[in-house]
Amino acid sequence: MKDHIEDLYDYDVLRATLTPTMFVLHLAASTLVLGGSQSLGVLDLERLGETPLRRRRGGGGLVLLQPDDLWIDWWIPTGDARWSNDVRASSIIVGEWWAKALTNEVEGVISVHTGALEGEVANRAVCFAGKGPGEVFVDGRKAVGLTQWRVREGIFISTVLHASPSYGLLEYLKHVPDGIDQTLDHQTVSALGIDDPDALVVALAGVSGPWQIRHLFLNA
Repeated sequence: MKDHIEDLYDYDVLRATLTPTMFVLHLAASTLVLGGSQSLGVLDLERLGETPLRRRRGGGGLVLLQPDDLWIDWWIPTGDARWSNDVRASSIIVGEWWAKALTNEVEGVISVHTGALEGEVANRAVCFAGKGPGEVFVDGRKAVGLTQWRVREGIFISTVLHASPSYGLLEYLKHVPDGIDQTLDHQTVSALGIDDPDALVVALAGVSGPWQIRHLFLNA
């Protein structure tokens, strides 16, 4: 059993960052990530095997991050024009950045969820099984998941558009809620027909910037 779970980021370094920063993350291996308040009790640790396990700060449930995911995070320091003390508004504006960037890249109806958190409570153990403020949908299926972490120094918003389906994370759960597999029927990079993910990253930076852009390579 793991006594200590490494953080996904060095959050102390992040809090000391004074420059608005857009992070583009690259993974060498699939990595299971617990939400900030989740306990190990949601996992069947015997099934974890060699899969790296990390913990992020912020809300949301379990997520399986995989190589080739479009994983984009933003650090918005307090005082930046894009900072807001409104939690929901902060998430929605990031969702709108994604929606604008996707407009010229995909077909289908793009929408941003502006309401409260929705979904069965039992399913919230898994990040992509619910619907939260700022999350992006294409033709009614979730495309971009979003979580937020707020501290006095700023806001950290983490987003991901998966490269492949998330059903594999269910094998790590100690208890699999009935019907949760249906809620994980989300969009993927290939399903949306995104042939040039790098161009989408450039578009995201353009509609949301200016930023310092950092590429982080995590060899978990």
